[in-house]
Amino acid sequence: VHLVESGGGSVQPGGSLRLSCEASGFAFSSFYMSWVREFPGRGMEWVSGITRDGRDATYDYSVQGRFTVSRDNTKDMLYLQMNNLRSEDTALYYCAPVLNDCTGGPGGYCRSAITGTPYNMWGPGTQVTVSS
Repeated sequence: VHLVESGGGSVQPGGSLRLSCEASGFAFSSFYMSWVREFPGRGMEWVSGITRDGRDATYDYSVQGRFTVSRDNTKDMLYLQMNNLRSEDTALYYCAPVLNDCTGGPGGYCRSAITGTPYNMWGPGTQVTVSS
């Protein structure tokens, strides 16, 4: 599994960013994909996920109505459109084939959508900073 996230940056509150994730090394179109973010000292937080066919998406309540996840299985790409960004969205964002039941906090983990076991093949992530 190889994942490369991009599109992060620094924006003011209310601004927008579009994150991209280039996937390779596995059958991307066969698996549920998620965006997960990491806050310093707080571990991973699941943000959004999308079914393998792209038809169904789910979101954490904190981003519902502001973020939109999508995928292009012809290009093995995952996207996250982030609108009306808030300071509390500041984090390092990762894409991964993980399920929507990440446990937070130190020692927390996300389960792989491929194996069901704790996932550990994270990409470099892309930093999103929201500040005035």
